[in-house]
Amino acid sequence: MAGFNTTAIHAITENENEAIVPPIYLASTFGQPHTGEEGEFEYQRGGNPTRAKAEQAMATIEGASFARVYATGMGASAAAMGMLQAGDTLLMGMPVYGGNYRFGTIELPKRGVKTRFIGDLAQLSDADFDETVKMVFFETPTNPTLRVADIERVAEIAHRHGALVVVDNTFMTPYLQRPLELGADITVQSATKYLGGHGDLLAGVAATNSAELDQELFKAQLISGNVLPPMDSYRLLQNVKTLGIRLDRQQANTEQIVQFLTGHESVARVLTAGSANEAEREIQARQASGIGALFSFQLKEGANMKAFLDALEVFEFAVSLGGIESLICLPATMTQGAYSAEHLEEFGVEENLIRVAVGIENVEDLIADLDRALTAAFSSAA
Repeated sequence: MAGFNTTAIHAITENENEAIVPPIYLASTFGQPHTGEEGEFEYQRGGNPTRAKAEQAMATIEGASFARVYATGMGASAAAMGMLQAGDTLLMGMPVYGGNYRFGTIELPKRGVKTRFIGDLAQLSDADFDETVKMVFFETPTNPTLRVADIERVAEIAHRHGALVVVDNTFMTPYLQRPLELGADITVQSATKYLGGHGDLLAGVAATNSAELDQELFKAQLISGNVLPPMDSYRLLQNVKTLGIRLDRQQANTEQIVQFLTGHESVARVLTAGSANEAEREIQARQASGIGALFSFQLKEGANMKAFLDALEVFEFAVSLGGIESLICLPATMTQGAYSAEHLEEFGVEENLIRVAVGIENVEDLIADLDRALTAAFSSAA
């Protein structure tokens, strides 16, 4: 079996005229045979050759039978959660990205679907299921607290009750973690993040090994028009080829930065995938290849947050993650800004929690930037 980088680069093996990269088809409509049958492609919303190539590549790197690409990461999540029907219940592991939270608290209730939040999936049991529970949706590691859930265990319990398991694998990507192989029914990812990798593309991916579920994911594209355009499909095809080497550098940078911050006199705590307790550390080591390239931390009491942020020169204060540039944000008011005050407190998204998305810059420059900002935070406070 070929390695991940080889697979990502050579995921598409058949292109016109022996071209090394696939052509871009911008046509909105395609000529049809006169026999009354539909051609392979009819109208861009229903299918496009460039998008089909992108979906083939995403399925290949995921190790999945099928994949669908959407205009955004939320498009992929909405396609999966949108399978639920009136009277169904969704179990949502918490915390999750604010967009997923909005879908569960604003959109699903309009459809007659109830969302029930689970703060610690390690405590998930048969008692959490009744005949209305049709899906469990969760991230691991979680955004932004980096809590880890045992995908295999959750899938075993959920499947016992006939519920689907959807894992948001944005943080780990199929390079570091493969939920379908651990029992998940569907994986979703914001391809805006690591798969796209350059902060200039919006896209989403949903993958599955079930032909029946794939048809539901396709219907979500066809009915809503939530599809990835040809130009963006092409860019995703090209960008994902460097996923492995980008993440290698990002994760190596992350490990050194975490080491610098851990035990630092100005830092109260550092949260990484598996850091919560020994059980989660073991799960992360078993089901993923490393801690990824995102972590969170908190400054000690008395810090001047504005001075800290103002002193940063390399890190940009912005939402998102997974790109080659390093970013810092405050989840409580940014990525999780849609949360109720009660849920922010209940699920550990504290006001002074800082989320760090590490890029591929020289790690000594990133550490120097943080060191300068930490000094400023407490010099100003004094």
